[in-house]
Amino acid sequence: MDLKTASALRRLRLVSAPEAVSFLVLLLCSVLKRTTDFNGVPVMGAVHGVLFVLYVVFWLDAWNRTKWSFGTAALYFVLSVLPTGGFFAERKLRRESENAVIAARARQEGTVNA
Repeated sequence: MDLKTASALRRLRLVSAPEAVSFLVLLLCSVLKRTTDFNGVPVMGAVHGVLFVLYVVFWLDAWNRTKWSFGTAALYFVLSVLPTGGFFAERKLRRESENAVIAARARQEGTVNA
């Protein structure tokens, strides 16, 4: 894995958890708006919107660089629209990055011919 691909995965991983948190807070604000006088939806809607757009941009970049299959790319996109999916995406991306680093080091040391 080259540096640009690793960076793309890292950016996607780093934005996935905050995007998931913002989605959950937005859902909470929506409930509070209908049950109390508190209205945090405009602010949280904007925050979540920015984080979601960043996630999609980083997702497209990672898909382009990693050459994921359509199924893998679709999985990461579906995880972005589920309320807690970003947490699962972050965990899966972290494992994928760690495995790629291990494989790259093994190839560099000559222990694997892959």
